[in-house]
Amino acid sequence: MPLHAFAQEAMSDAWWTGPMLANSAETLPPGHFLFEPYLYDVRRPHTDTFGSNSYILYGLADRLSVGMIPVISYNKVSNGPNSSNVNIGDWTLQAQYRLTEFQQGSWIPTTALLLQETLPTGKYDQLGSRPANGMGSGTYTTTLWLNSQMYFWLPNGRILRTRFNVSRSFSRSASVKGVSVYGTDQGFSGRVKPGNGFFADLAFEYSLTQRWVLAMDFTYSHSDSTRLAGVDMVDPNGVFYPQDMRLNSGTSTSFGVAPAIEYNWSPRIGVLLGTRVIFGGHNSTGSVTPAVAVNYVY
Repeated sequence: MPLHAFAQEAMSDAWWTGPMLANSAETLPPGHFLFEPYLYDVRRPHTDTFGSNSYILYGLADRLSVGMIPVISYNKVSNGPNSSNVNIGDWTLQAQYRLTEFQQGSWIPTTALLLQETLPTGKYDQLGSRPANGMGSGTYTTTLWLNSQMYFWLPNGRILRTRFNVSRSFSRSASVKGVSVYGTDQGFSGRVKPGNGFFADLAFEYSLTQRWVLAMDFTYSHSDSTRLAGVDMVDPNGVFYPQDMRLNSGTSTSFGVAPAIEYNWSPRIGVLLGTRVIFGGHNSTGSVTPAVAVNYVY
């Protein structure tokens, strides 16, 4: 064997938790569970949002996994009162169906369709003197994903796993009263229609050793304009009268990266430590989000 030749890493010898952001295109074997809680701190100007997303998935049938993503959060703000307590955010239900499965030596990736429905379980309006209690959008949102996953063997024999996911989300409208996450004040009454969204994520994972993995996500997001319309009871000189109010946020675009490192105790359990950085693009605010997650399959 030439001195420069390397033994090719076997797929079964590479252990993964997954990158910080990109969904897997795989589905769980029937009867198996995946539990992956994330703890994070979204750092934006004047606000820190401490929260937890927990992915709870179950293999319902061959090629089909279902699950939910419960969310809880707490806002710490520098220009007003913090959240009164830890609050529930908008929770998501999902189902994923695998279309194809990668086979070594083939150029066909693992692909899957993922359908998510986000429920308006988080408080979003009638916030009174504590706008920081707002944790939700108030609307039902349907998101359709096309997820893909591929394996490549590098010249040194190690595996590079890639994921490329795209999604389109569609939000319904909701009523809004009083102080809300949409910037309305106590006298407002009307409706809001968040803009539909597009999201793309290209992720890479490098199997440094069997237990250690380096990961990176590159993201792009675009949101259509959010429209708000209603009546605001203004009070000039102590006299209340209704004033029509219509707001259009305009479209927004942002880019992000999420470097992370994974450590796997076994093929079934691992931990991820990473940071998502969103660069403020057109009509959007940047943020930095350190996070830690544990991935457990049984």
